[in-house]
Amino acid sequence: MKISVKYDLNITCKTILKEQLDKLNIPHVLHGTGEIEIKRAISDEEMQELFNNLNAYGIYVLNDQKTALVQRIKNTINEMLEDDRLKSQKVSEYLADKLNYSYTYLSNLFSETTYTSIENFVILRKVDHAKDLMADTDLTLTEIAYRLNYSSVAHLSGQFKKITGLTPTKFQEILERRRGTRIQQTI
Repeated sequence: MKISVKYDLNITCKTILKEQLDKLNIPHVLHGTGEIEIKRAISDEEMQELFNNLNAYGIYVLNDQKTALVQRIKNTINEMLEDDRLKSQKVSEYLADKLNYSYTYLSNLFSETTYTSIENFVILRKVDHAKDLMADTDLTLTEIAYRLNYSSVAHLSGQFKKITGLTPTKFQEILERRRGTRIQQTI
């Protein structure tokens, strides 16, 4: 028997972090940008055990400050795209305010480290978010374009096709066919 599940990686990761830190009795605060504030000094043994426990879940502690900042940029962009209240805010202003660095510095660091621009990363994430909304909701393309702060459905469609090779309509047709196949398999 097969079952389909949907999960939120953000919630999953935060839950694992909290469970592992609590298991070791390490007082902490989880910050939304991929950072953990540890409230007391911890021994090398505790730190190693925490690292090992997290590594088992594919969660790695970043020791390099530049890599850590790039990950914070990605996490902040993901948070921004998921929060409807922030959709009209400029990415450059939001990142600079939230991370306390100039956008020029953040942009240069991101490009140097990832070989792509922040703008391109935002487009990739918006298209991924659009695919999730098409798969998991009954929103129209107009509603999805509005929710993701696109100026029009045409703008969303153009970026969607450039990234996926499919129009949003074709993507929705494929989803419908898959759903139909799953229903037939369960009958």
